[in-house]
Amino acid sequence: MDSWRHVSRRDLLQSLGSGFGTLALAGTLSDAGLLSSTLAANPNTPGNPLAPRQGHLPAKARAIVQLCQNGGPSQMDLFDNKPELSKRHGQPHPEQVEVFQLGNKNVLMGTPFQFARHGQCGMELSELIPHLAGVADDLCLVRSMFTENNNHPFALNMLQTGKTFNGRPAMGSWIGYALGTENQDLPCYIVLRDPAGYNTSGKMVWSNGWLPPVYQGTEFSSSGTPVLHLNPARPVSSESQARSRRLLQELNAAHLEQHPRELELDARIQNFELAARMQLTATQVLDLSQETAATKTLYGLDNPATAGYGTRCLMARRLVESGVRFVQVFPPLDPSFQPWDNHGNLKNDLRKICGHVDQPSAALITDLKQRGLLDDVIVMWTGEFGRLPITEGSDGRDHNRHAFSTVMAGGGFKTGHIHGATDEFGYKSVENRVSIPDLHATILHQLGIDHKKLAFTHNGRPERLTDPEVTGARVVKELLA
Repeated sequence: MDSWRHVSRRDLLQSLGSGFGTLALAGTLSDAGLLSSTLAANPNTPGNPLAPRQGHLPAKARAIVQLCQNGGPSQMDLFDNKPELSKRHGQPHPEQVEVFQLGNKNVLMGTPFQFARHGQCGMELSELIPHLAGVADDLCLVRSMFTENNNHPFALNMLQTGKTFNGRPAMGSWIGYALGTENQDLPCYIVLRDPAGYNTSGKMVWSNGWLPPVYQGTEFSSSGTPVLHLNPARPVSSESQARSRRLLQELNAAHLEQHPRELELDARIQNFELAARMQLTATQVLDLSQETAATKTLYGLDNPATAGYGTRCLMARRLVESGVRFVQVFPPLDPSFQPWDNHGNLKNDLRKICGHVDQPSAALITDLKQRGLLDDVIVMWTGEFGRLPITEGSDGRDHNRHAFSTVMAGGGFKTGHIHGATDEFGYKSVENRVSIPDLHATILHQLGIDHKKLAFTHNGRPERLTDPEVTGARVVKELLA
């Protein structure tokens, strides 16, 4: 301490200033892409950011299909039976619960649906999901999930990116960044949405954020031409296309030499080159006419209620079978663009959306298992939060960040397993609670990625999907076989 008494104010400010300058320089270099980043165990292969890579750990899984159920599925009506809630239907909740919208009465509302036990494991599930109930012995049901926000956009951000605010990379982008992809003729991260439009937040939930743009989710269509603008409007000979590509590669190489580290330009070049390769493979991979009639029936392609979602689930199976790393499937825009958001008319609307997605979801698990793919492909079925045990209006449930259920299957997750519990009404997760960052850390672990080591330097700071120093994220080993 005595030495500081002899430091002049000018010397002190100069010393501090050099520290600020270092921070500013780090931020500038990071924005320019000139700082090293911690990928997986190996850095990117030079010239090919999508090259397949090994993770930090032995991997139990190689790919993931995320069935994102936008809107907040009601846990006590689907996965988490609460006899006490039904017994005390119409009575006041013993405490004042946290609500999101006006119209909540703090009056308990029991489920109008019947529950029964299924499979050798005896998993108790709702009558609304008979097909998922039929694969109960393949499911790992997490009843003790919780999240940080009751608002759809923020909760979706949390589910997809690990934080509630916009602008961060989605989990699929992180996984592609860490591991690349096994199929160099297809994107590492593919999005399948309802062709009629977008669910909440649109394209923001598959953004690459500040990761290199090549890791952004790529939309494929489940109606009409799967990949838009893949082929030229007028036929062009393969020889002519090859000459054009060679010339373009030469021009791009010359431009990159003069403008190194331009990530947007590099991503555009990579995307154009990928598009050229996709002309040869994408159409074949996504040609569902190659599937048997039995497989199409399994996914419900012969039923108007299930055909749309079933098509996307079948496409997802074909994509992961072909080496795509991460496939994200979004629900129908029926009964709304947030189809699980049952603020009112819960009995009818919940039955309707379950009728769209239950059979195809179970079909995906069954099909992957029959083909020997479920061992190393993770299926994740989840919404962004759950619903309240009290009534909103006369027949609805409001948002609930304190408790919801998530279903995992394959990829080394336990089978026929129920993890955690909520209170007697399903309002709060109280036993073996699992946060979104915990689930992210566990999924990364199964893919061979140490969530604490997977980082990207942004604005001079190493960023992570799970941000373990803040969130306390951990691998939930109790979920793993």
